Amino acid sequence: QLQLVESGGGLVQPGGSLRLSCTVSGLALVDYAIGWFRQAPGKAREGVSCISSVDGITHYVDSVKGRFTISRDNAKNTANLQMNSLKPEDTAVYYCAVARQSFYCSLNLQEYDYSGQGTQVTVSS
Repeated sequence: QLQLVESGGGLVQPGGSLRLSCTVSGLALVDYAIGWFRQAPGKAREGVSCISSVDGITHYVDSVKGRFTISRDNAKNTANLQMNSLKPEDTAVYYCAVARQSFYCSLNLQEYDYSGQGTQVTVSS
């Protein structure tokens, strides 16, 4: 059964760090690009970061460049999003998603095939 499960969210103070994980079952992650998306209350879901299946090419939305790092472990069928220097505007539900793509990845959710249920990240003092 195909399943994407996010974990690692929580409450953190501004300037703090969190590491999100996405555990995938039911498919071979090596064949898929991985994306992280987020949705804040009252806002549309936006692409945060992605990593391709081949060569590990990464992309980040401008607002998180230099603060977030995406990675993948195909042997463990997992992906991670290391989030440093968190800001209140990073508060959102974070989702991982996968797309059957090889040599690139996209921050456009419409290009993804499956996504998880999300994990809440709250940045507040």
